[in-house]
Amino acid sequence: MIDVGLIGFGLAGASFHAPLVEAVPRLWLRSVVTSRRDEVARAFPSAAAVADAPALFADPSIGLVVIATPNDLHAPLARAALEAGKHVVIDKPFAVDPADGRALIALAQARGLVLSVFHNRRWDSDFLTVRELLDSGVLGEVMLAELRWDRFRPAIKPGWREATVDVGGGMLADLGPHLIDQALQLFGRPDAIGADLAAQRAGVVVDDYFELTLHYGERRVILSASTLVASARPRFALHGTRGSFVKYGLDQQEALLRAGGKATDPGYGEERAEARGMLTLADGTAEPVATQRGDWRRYYEGVADAILDGAPPPVDPADALAGLELIALARQSAAQGRTLPA
Repeated sequence: MIDVGLIGFGLAGASFHAPLVEAVPRLWLRSVVTSRRDEVARAFPSAAAVADAPALFADPSIGLVVIATPNDLHAPLARAALEAGKHVVIDKPFAVDPADGRALIALAQARGLVLSVFHNRRWDSDFLTVRELLDSGVLGEVMLAELRWDRFRPAIKPGWREATVDVGGGMLADLGPHLIDQALQLFGRPDAIGADLAAQRAGVVVDDYFELTLHYGERRVILSASTLVASARPRFALHGTRGSFVKYGLDQQEALLRAGGKATDPGYGEERAEARGMLTLADGTAEPVATQRGDWRRYYEGVADAILDGAPPPVDPADALAGLELIALARQSAAQGRTLPA
């Protein structure tokens, strides 16, 4: 088993990382760096609350450090953990600056340590379904793909994500890494990128809307997120030479975990039949497509395999770095008002 130390017990740490680590047999959540000692004791009684990150790094029993802090702390904490000889998982985004991501990859390679980024959305039920459809060829050559993630939150939240100008805030840094990673997994690196960013809600000081257009020759892949969409657009819409697939709604794992459910609960990762996406073929026939079972546990199972068995990490940090580079290009494109080569 690998003893795991978690830094941060906010939404990501408490609802995603800790429950998923707990659900993987070869991982043991031993320590959590947080001031919320009572919450840790109630939710994860086998884990000890630790005062600070240096105390965690100094613990020789800890083999893996998971970083679930505000974005601007990802790179410095990961660097310190690697220098202390720990394997590292970083919540997305990998880092704020691509240069920091490159430095972390080099450091992990030099130390012979596993470094990975929590792109858990590769194990979403809808994404797995889309990937299977693309592999099957039923859609033909996909010429337009739209991946959207809409919310309806007219009021901004206090804190670094929306209400301050701290480095690492904004929707492109929050949801952009997931959408970009999914696009890269499905279609590879684009030839060019065009971007539109906006701060649309009253009082918001960071971007709360974005639309990126990725160019792959004649194919277009559109990635978009908004905070002011009460009637959500399709989460996935793929249109090819043989047909289209349109899927509404979000994978249900986040909702279950945030509500206090466990990844070991019966039916975890399964979707209701009525939420299935619709496949429409060239002859006009339409039929629902059974949704694959999502399972974020597979990410941490892959982390354990990488540390204990020498398997490749479940998410190569080079993939996360490619996403950071596209985010940086997107910001340049929006500022300059033009499409840039990728």
